[in-house]
Amino acid sequence: MQAASPETVWESYLLLTRIEQAFKDLKGSLSIRPIWHQLERRIEAHIFVSFLAFCLHTTLRNLARGRAAGLTSEAILEKLSSIQMIDVHLPTTDGRHIVMSRYTQPEKDVVLLLAQLGLTLPEQPPPKIYASG
Repeated sequence: MQAASPETVWESYLLLTRIEQAFKDLKGSLSIRPIWHQLERRIEAHIFVSFLAFCLHTTLRNLARGRAAGLTSEAILEKLSSIQMIDVHLPTTDGRHIVMSRYTQPEKDVVLLLAQLGLTLPEQPPPKIYASG
């Protein structure tokens, strides 16, 4: 087995550092306290979430690079965090209830950012009707 070149090792190290930093940024944004893992499945979950955070940060950084130079992925996430998703539960006269999942309408600056990044919000989902119990 041939040893990896110093350049390959360094590139791998930098990539792992960026992945861990993306996870730390995400934990900070969500105000999640550190967890010391003792189970292998929790460690694997940590690594998976770190990778997803890295993918999100990388995607946003690449979108910003081409369309909104000067914006960081952290700034984009902070701006988009003002969009909230809520479930509205309404009882009906016949004992059922209607659930409407809705996201809040973004402020003008968020609409501008979405347009600049070439992103659109999905249509509001249709209401769902459930029988009680």
